[in-house]
Amino acid sequence: MTEVGGLRVTGAGAGVFSTNPPSHQDRAHRVKQLYDLGFTWADWDEEAYWIDQIVTMDHGTYNELERASAILWGILDRTVRYIHRNHDLYSLLGIPTILWSMLDERPIPEEGLISRYARFDYAVTQDGTIKLLELNADTPTGYVEAAIATPWLCEQAGISSPNTQMKEHVAVAWSVERPDTAACISYGSHKEDSGTIEALVRHSGLEVRCVDCLELWVDNGILKDSEGRVIERMFALYPKEWMAVDEGGDALAYAIESDQLQLFNSPHSILLQSKGLLATVWGMYELGLLFNEDEREAIVKFMLPAYNKPVFSGDFVSKSMFGREGGSVRLFDGDGRLEIEDQDGFDTSVMFPTVYQKRVELPQILTTVGELHLLTGMFVINGKPCGILGRAGGPITGNTSHFIALGVR
Repeated sequence: MTEVGGLRVTGAGAGVFSTNPPSHQDRAHRVKQLYDLGFTWADWDEEAYWIDQIVTMDHGTYNELERASAILWGILDRTVRYIHRNHDLYSLLGIPTILWSMLDERPIPEEGLISRYARFDYAVTQDGTIKLLELNADTPTGYVEAAIATPWLCEQAGISSPNTQMKEHVAVAWSVERPDTAACISYGSHKEDSGTIEALVRHSGLEVRCVDCLELWVDNGILKDSEGRVIERMFALYPKEWMAVDEGGDALAYAIESDQLQLFNSPHSILLQSKGLLATVWGMYELGLLFNEDEREAIVKFMLPAYNKPVFSGDFVSKSMFGREGGSVRLFDGDGRLEIEDQDGFDTSVMFPTVYQKRVELPQILTTVGELHLLTGMFVINGKPCGILGRAGGPITGNTSHFIALGVR
C-alpha cells in the first residue's frame, strides 16, 4: 500500500481502484443522516454493514465497464430469445417445470427489456480486467445503497458518482409497467427488502401500495392482499423459482398464466436469472452459433468459461443456478480440491442444478475493517447500465459482506 495525495492506494501504483480514508465524522450522526434518506440498515444488528470510506474507480475503467454491460445485456437478451420455448434448454437452466407453460404462453417482452430492473456482478481487477460473475435479473437488492447512499456519500466527499440518474430510469420503467402494488417477504420487518421496494416506489412517482408477500392470497386466479383488494399489476422482490416450492406457487403461476396478474420483473426474467444461461452463452460461443464477431470478442473479453459439468483443468467455481447472497458457492483450487465454501447463505444446490465457472479472484482493498475483496455491481434499469455498487467481504461475496460506496475519478 502507498499514500498518494492522502489516498490509501492498493496494488501497484494507483491501479484501477483507490480507497479514500474514512470521513472522520461522527459515525452515529452519519448513520442517522443515511437513515433519514431511506438507507435504514447502515448498521445491522449492531454490526457495521456500511464502511465509511469511498473506493474510486478510474474513469477509463468505468467507461469500459459501462460498455461491457451494454453489450453483454444484448448478448444475454438474444440468448434468452433463442432458448425461449425450448424445454430441453429450460431443463438445463434449472427452470422449474411449473413455470414452463407460463414462459411459453406469455408474450416475451420487447428487445432489451426482458428485465427492467437488474444488476450485473463483476470482478474488476487492479489492472483493469473486467469479468462477469453473474447477473441478477430478477430480484436484485443494493438499489438503496447505489441510488441513494452512494450519490450522497460521494457528494459529501467531492467525488463524482455515475449513479445520479438511477431514479430517473426507474421512473421511466415504472411509467410503462405501472404496478399498483409492490411486494416483498416480511414487509415492514425486513429492513433491506422493505427499504428497497419503498425506494423504488418513491422514485417511480406513482401511487403504489407496499405489501407483504406472505399476506397475499389467490382467489380463483385473482391475487388479493390481506384486506381483500385485487392486485392486477405487481412488482415483487420474490424469486420466481420459489413458485416451485411455495404452497401457493401453483395458484400464483395460474394467476399469471390466465392473464389476471401482470408480474414485474417479467416472468421471462428467470431465464436471464439462471446462472446456467452463462454456460449456454459460452457453449454457443464455442460452437460458433448465434453471435456476430463483435459479440464473440466481448464474450471472450468479459465472460468466463462456464459449463454444466466440472471439466476444468485449473481452478474453478461451482454454484447453484439459482443461488443468492453467496449461498451454494464453492471455490476449487488448481487440483480440483475444495478450497472455500459459503457457510452463511442457504445452499440451493439441493433444489437446483449446478453450474461450473472458471475462477477469477476479486481485487483486494484495504479498509478500516481490514483487507477485503471488492465486488463491483452494475445496475441495468430500463435497459440502461446506470449505477455501480460496491460490496466488500471475503473471497465469496455473501450476506455478511459490507457496503462500500464506489465513485469515479
